[in-house]
Amino acid sequence: MQGKFRDMLEGNLCILIATVFFGLNIPVVKLLIPRWMTAMDVTAFRMLGGCVLIWITSLFFRRERIQRRHWVNLITGGAVGLFSFIFLFNLSLHYSNPIDVAIIMTMPPAFVMLINILFRKRHPSFLEIAGVVVSFAGSFIVISLQHGGDKGSDMLLGDLLALASAMCYAFYLVITEEPSRTYRPTTMLRWVYLSAAIPSVFLIPGLCHAGIWHTSLAQPWLMIAFVVVCVSYGSYFLMAPAEKKLSSDLVSIYQYLVPVVASVASVILGLDRIRWIQVLAMVVIIGGMVMSNIGKYRKGKQTPAAGTK
Repeated sequence: MQGKFRDMLEGNLCILIATVFFGLNIPVVKLLIPRWMTAMDVTAFRMLGGCVLIWITSLFFRRERIQRRHWVNLITGGAVGLFSFIFLFNLSLHYSNPIDVAIIMTMPPAFVMLINILFRKRHPSFLEIAGVVVSFAGSFIVISLQHGGDKGSDMLLGDLLALASAMCYAFYLVITEEPSRTYRPTTMLRWVYLSAAIPSVFLIPGLCHAGIWHTSLAQPWLMIAFVVVCVSYGSYFLMAPAEKKLSSDLVSIYQYLVPVVASVASVILGLDRIRWIQVLAMVVIIGGMVMSNIGKYRKGKQTPAAGTK
């Protein structure tokens, strides 16, 4: 009994810390862009820095042989899914406000379900479909707010980029699903990050002109260190024990805390203010995904177990 309680406590602590890191990452990147770095600079730092840290860590673990059929998943997941997700996410923060981006970034589960329906011929329940529709309605509420003037156009572009980023992350989750269940996190992540680091190399020439190189202040360096070490590296390793010690449903619930953490931090840092329409959109999106999860759970209970009729 004590062992189960300890596992539950450790698992919740790991996923909570990872969630806080993900939430704080949004206002921190917004502080870096565009004053100290461009979206391309942050992407290069995050991909290359994360790749180096993960490969160093992997040296302390036993190597696993990658099956030939999984190489396409890992390379495509890194070079297309992960790289595009991070780059578009950073670019969206250049134009939009952090709270809107945080709300839209709760959409990947809805996109994952949509991909499974369209390309994997999965047959969801009515409640699952309704949940996805409701979540997209919440995202539409956020995006439709931005109108009028150049600033409104920029924010609309930023929100659309955030939506595209969420789609790329959903693609990453789908294409790396099988390898993630087959290999340890260090085995999978080192090849995924290496694949994402290759296109990041082409962003290095612009990095030489970043304002962060021309300051004696420690603040921007601490911020980019947080993004690389805590978010790109630490969060993914915190997720692994959490997924082992807790149910996947409980782990997925924590993702809804990301916009809450991002919103509170953004207000404290003076980057944005919370509007009632943003709260409404957040509630609608989260409500839609809760509906989908309930539908998925009910469908799972109705499915006969293997060996039964």
